[in-house]
Amino acid sequence: MKSSALKFFLGLSVGLLGACCSSATFAQTWPNKPIALVVTYPPGGTADLMARALSTPMSQILGTPVVVENKPGASGQIAASWVAKSAPDGYTIMLDASSFAVNPSLYPHLPYQPERDFKTLGILALYPNVLLVHPNFPVRSVKELVSLAKAKPNTISFASSGNGSAQHLAGVLFTHKANIDMQHVPYKGAGLALNDVMGGQVPVFFGSVGSTMQYIESKKLLALAVTSSKRVPSLPDVPTMVEGGIASYEIYEWNALFAPSATPKDILQKLSAAIVKVTQREDFKDRVSKLGGEIFQGDSEVAERFIKAQMVQWASLAKEKILQVD
Repeated sequence: MKSSALKFFLGLSVGLLGACCSSATFAQTWPNKPIALVVTYPPGGTADLMARALSTPMSQILGTPVVVENKPGASGQIAASWVAKSAPDGYTIMLDASSFAVNPSLYPHLPYQPERDFKTLGILALYPNVLLVHPNFPVRSVKELVSLAKAKPNTISFASSGNGSAQHLAGVLFTHKANIDMQHVPYKGAGLALNDVMGGQVPVFFGSVGSTMQYIESKKLLALAVTSSKRVPSLPDVPTMVEGGIASYEIYEWNALFAPSATPKDILQKLSAAIVKVTQREDFKDRVSKLGGEIFQGDSEVAERFIKAQMVQWASLAKEKILQVD
């Protein structure tokens, strides 16, 4: 082999070895500064509540502060675009909701590509929503709401925290399975939607159990049904949608964590392991249970398969024009 070629290959080998050593050293010293936990929705909703419930125990496990940063807007696109472009060093991770799996079907020109730009770290929990109406609205059951919607098509509105949100999806699935037409009114967050529903501007809302429980208990909102397959322990007298007459209806909000895809594998594993540890803590389980949810069972690989299946499901409904941006 000529000397110039030999020098080239030796140089290449040393460079690759140096890069591997550098990466290994970085992973060994990580973390040595605060981690930003970027939430795709504003304060007050389930995503924000989960981020704040996660941050303290995760800080304790990793030995460094985990700081919650809300970057709401565009159904999670603003935060996701920002995190996708951030340094893949494990110091910026994202907590998103069901919209992560829906946005590719609703928005053909996303500023990021979910499967290319992100690695799934894990799913925290699954949450049913609850179908709510303003007390002055003249229905007291799912069947009465369906009957009124059929009698007055496209005159009843339901609010959501934004296009592609869990609340939007719950409403779309409801109108599809009940064979009714309702108007979707998207907001820039669950808190804003909730305010208008309680104010009587919009009569119907699919809200998270946790963030609406106080309003149900104070009779400011009336709960008609939960979207899970079985009744929620914190709302034992509220029927499921199936019990309310909507066959095969089951849908959950979920909160998952992601990191930029180029993040070193060792760091991804440390982050995923920390998330699993948090979800197995009794205090965290109790927090999820009080919010009406259940801990997701499975590691990052199981979570990734779940999210891909969700993407396929909503892509099918979008293709049929059942799910679309309002």
